[in-house]
Amino acid sequence: MKIISCIRPVQDPASRLSFNESKTWIKTKDLTFVASEADNYALEEALRLRDKHSGEVIVLSLGGEEAAKVLRAGLAMGADRAIQITDLRFDGPNELGAAEALAQAISKDGGADLVLAGVQSDDLGTGATGVMIAEFLGCSHVTVAIAVEANPETQSAEVSRELEGGVIEKVQVGLPAVLTIQYGANQPRYASLKGIMAAKKKPFAVWSVQDLGLTPSEALFDVKEIVLPEKKSHVEILSGTPEEAVTHLVEKLRKEAKVL
Repeated sequence: MKIISCIRPVQDPASRLSFNESKTWIKTKDLTFVASEADNYALEEALRLRDKHSGEVIVLSLGGEEAAKVLRAGLAMGADRAIQITDLRFDGPNELGAAEALAQAISKDGGADLVLAGVQSDDLGTGATGVMIAEFLGCSHVTVAIAVEANPETQSAEVSRELEGGVIEKVQVGLPAVLTIQYGANQPRYASLKGIMAAKKKPFAVWSVQDLGLTPSEALFDVKEIVLPEKKSHVEILSGTPEEAVTHLVEKLRKEAKVL
């Protein structure tokens, strides 16, 4: 099987974030980037399917050095080769442009039996990119997958989906297909020292949007401004005896909060 696993680099959750001058996005300079958490589950699922059915896993990402970093980490985990799409227009919220570029790269590489991605990214969290990739490729898709049983001989897969209320739905999908993998679907493996050393010798392609024959696309929406939530609440310590404090609290709830 040929499986492509898409990885989005996101800011390390431990990073200290600040807005850019126009307050339309965060400052990305000097930040540490890691793979979006759900994409790690997608990559692990891809590696398990390859180990079971043979074939290859290709990790795919777009961006600058931050993308190269998460791709190298994917190679160290066990992916066979990597493809990086370089273009600064993917900075910030442009899922449509990202999906178009990823789909074009998949087509340029000859397609795949399965394309896996995390159910949503840690920074934007729209859950839209994987579905749009499927639309650009003209193939089926299944979202919030927690288990995948592939059958290369029949070019099909049985996918278990996690729905609301703990309901598990099983669907049959023909290949090729795009799957978005849910958080906690598996236990992602760690990169071993041997894997890290082997990653340096694995194929690593770098393509520009010109290589893909693309022109800049419009984002689905414009970010006018990002603001911090306004702090409206405060804490007040009631003094006195317990009886006095309770009387004071009841009075505030009745007159100020007006909930009694």
